[in-house]
Amino acid sequence: MDVFLALIPLLPTPAAAAGDQHTADRLDPVVFVHGWNSDGSTWQTMADRFRADGWPAGHLDQWTYSATQSNATTAEQLADEINRVLDATGATKVDVVTHSMGALSSRYYLKNLDGASKVDAWVSLAGPNHGTETARWCGGAPCVEMRPGSAFLNALNAGDETPGTPRYATWSSPCDRIINPASSVALTGAVNTTTACLDHMGLRTDRTVYGQVKAHIR
Repeated sequence: MDVFLALIPLLPTPAAAAGDQHTADRLDPVVFVHGWNSDGSTWQTMADRFRADGWPAGHLDQWTYSATQSNATTAEQLADEINRVLDATGATKVDVVTHSMGALSSRYYLKNLDGASKVDAWVSLAGPNHGTETARWCGGAPCVEMRPGSAFLNALNAGDETPGTPRYATWSSPCDRIINPASSVALTGAVNTTTACLDHMGLRTDRTVYGQVKAHIR
């Protein structure tokens, strides 16, 4: 009996278990938006880390879209996807984590499609927010839109670059050869971070960047 009583404090109480679940339930769903010539699987490393840190699997949406279409079209599809995630989870807002070109469609959604009312925190990893010279080497609507001085970017960046109440943050690397110039990533009104020497893809998988992203969206 004495051994049994000694073990009791080590067991979680129903109240504590309920509190842990409540904390997990309060985490916003995360919608990941990949870049050009990619898909949702590119987020596996980051999604696994979020899962290990307490995000429910159903709150991690590794969304895939066609990266051959205009970013405006993708933004309309993102609006539908975020509504689906909100309905499925019962949440009132999501966090949006983007890589590369994914920053542009999500920003269009925030600015033009009432997305700011449904997003708590927004993240841009290596986003060509003011264009990249690299986009002159590829074709199609999204590449044209990513070129510096494009009509799409001029409209997207006109006025407030971080509209509404979402908490905006960007990460850029001095060793990213895809986003040229590197200064393209930063946005007025966002928390802008320069990382260690990471390549373009490395910003999605670097553990330090993950920790900073997690701290931003919590």
